[in-house]
Amino acid sequence: MSRSRRKTPIVGHTTCRSEREDKKLWHQRWRTRERTALASTSPDTLDAHLTLLENQVSNVWSMGKDGRSYWPLKRQVATEDRIANRKGCNPQERASLKKRLLRKWMSK
Repeated sequence: MSRSRRKTPIVGHTTCRSEREDKKLWHQRWRTRERTALASTSPDTLDAHLTLLENQVSNVWSMGKDGRSYWPLKRQVATEDRIANRKGCNPQERASLKKRLLRKWMSK
């Protein structure tokens, strides 16, 4: 996996690494409410039961990631140039910084 690359440069707007904990909480809440709704209905009305929607249990916008966007390679290169020129002191350091940033952004 050390050489795995991102095939499409789509990245999430986030400060967190993943939404795993948010999804676990959402799913736990959803299962609990669904279980209580099924327990409170009679066997005769089970056919009329509708499952809960995602929006009825939690808000997607309150989760860790705020969405996704396409970040083309051309803009990544422009951003890496700008950062390397600002932080690098000599040409060798700038080149290694550019290489490191692009590898970081293109990795999974």
